[in-house]
Amino acid sequence: MRNTAKITTAVLAAGALTLGLTACGSQDSAGSDTSGPLVVAASPTPHAEILTYVKDNLAQKAGLDLEVREFTDYVTPNTATEDGSVGANYFQNQPYLDDFNKKNGTHLVPVVTVHLEPLGLYSHKVKSADGLKSGATVAVPNDSVNEARALKLLDANGVITLKDGVGNDATPSDIAKNPKNLKFKELEAAQTPRSLDDVDAAVVNGNYAIEADLSPAKDALVLESAKNNPYGNFLAVKDGSESDPRVKKLAKLLTSAEVKKFIEDKYQGSVIASF
Repeated sequence: MRNTAKITTAVLAAGALTLGLTACGSQDSAGSDTSGPLVVAASPTPHAEILTYVKDNLAQKAGLDLEVREFTDYVTPNTATEDGSVGANYFQNQPYLDDFNKKNGTHLVPVVTVHLEPLGLYSHKVKSADGLKSGATVAVPNDSVNEARALKLLDANGVITLKDGVGNDATPSDIAKNPKNLKFKELEAAQTPRSLDDVDAAVVNGNYAIEADLSPAKDALVLESAKNNPYGNFLAVKDGSESDPRVKKLAKLLTSAEVKKFIEDKYQGSVIASF
């Protein structure tokens, strides 16, 4: 049976005071007390599913007490790791973490890269990117890193052309050529698959695509290549916690042959092991 605590941003915010006033054992179990369980914040799919596989099948033999907490946004897992409410997180890539640390003054670092979720363009209205009509509306994630990633995907597939030298902070204003005069609707990443009935197409992160019963390997009109891709998702901790023996055990388990087979069998190319 899956033993996972689901936590939304709203619930966590409401319970922030409680967390602060709870007996120190709760704080220690997530952070400084390395004898307690390692609490890991994760997006539900595929991160928490992968962690739950590790918890149910590998952790006990390795002597790891693992607790998985699900979060439905891309902000709270990092703030919770920074303040010690959890001991680690697993949901993000390097460009996103770099941007988050810079903007929020956090001190999080990657431990080990586990998988890639290819970003894709999806539509309920056209069957190919070429089928997008003039003036069509395309939804893209509104956080700076994933918006740039979405625009790079469209550029790589000839839908638009970005200005030379554009980096991980690209926005629609950095488009040099837009032959179809596409309009871009910026949404929270989690909302992009839900917008498919309201827009002509949407660029969706792999985890949210899977949660929406979309198969990146089959349903995407265009899909990121895994080759030389900088957007692999990794286990992250607050700087200084890399030496925590629990973190080392989890890092080893997440990059084991058993986890690689689990990813290949369960996700059928929609999630790709990066080790």
